[in-house]
Amino acid sequence: MTQLTGNERAAYVQNMFTRIAKRYDLMNRLMTGGQDIRWRKMVIKLARINNSSALLDLGTGTGDLAREAATQFPQAKIIASDFTHEMMRVGKRISALNFSTADALKLPFNDSSFDAVISGFLMRNVIDLQKAIEEQFRVLKNGGRIIVLDTTRPKKNILSPFIWIHMHFIIPTLGGLLTGVSEAYRYLPETTEGFVTAEEMASRMMAAGFKKVDFKRLMFGTIAIHWGEK
Repeated sequence: MTQLTGNERAAYVQNMFTRIAKRYDLMNRLMTGGQDIRWRKMVIKLARINNSSALLDLGTGTGDLAREAATQFPQAKIIASDFTHEMMRVGKRISALNFSTADALKLPFNDSSFDAVISGFLMRNVIDLQKAIEEQFRVLKNGGRIIVLDTTRPKKNILSPFIWIHMHFIIPTLGGLLTGVSEAYRYLPETTEGFVTAEEMASRMMAAGFKKVDFKRLMFGTIAIHWGEK
């Protein structure tokens, strides 16, 4: 998987998420011990939106982040977008969000359309990370905020062997049992270890024009939340 690039990688990712869509949320709960629920609440808090805000949840999957935002701010204008139709179809069975098909590298939205753009576990999957960041910058209003929740390459520490075992054995085994697609859950450690560090993600956000960029590591350094302002 890691050797794939460009459109070939995009097609692989889309097909993979189509195959695991029905069990995607359950696997997130199990892999993180339910911590992903708390992280999503943190994302919405960092977005600093209110009931009059326009929010884009990019790479929404089944809409977990968008649902959290809608629960807290039911009057806000929330668009949940993804390029995997099956993920959104599963999400539509859960709640009546405003789902929209979108490619993170060429968003179908006007400049300065949103007060915040949020994403959960999207950015390591895009084929052009810098372009995805720049597109989010483009559709944000001045003063708008970007919040990125994703895996990050963990620093070496005393827990590194246990983290490696969890990512390379426990997650693929559990994913295979629940979804029948263990390959998808071998993809997770591959892309995490091949993804940018938290520091490099922050640098890329600043290179795209974002100010007040910062981040917080979570779950023994394997997850990070980044934020910045246009």
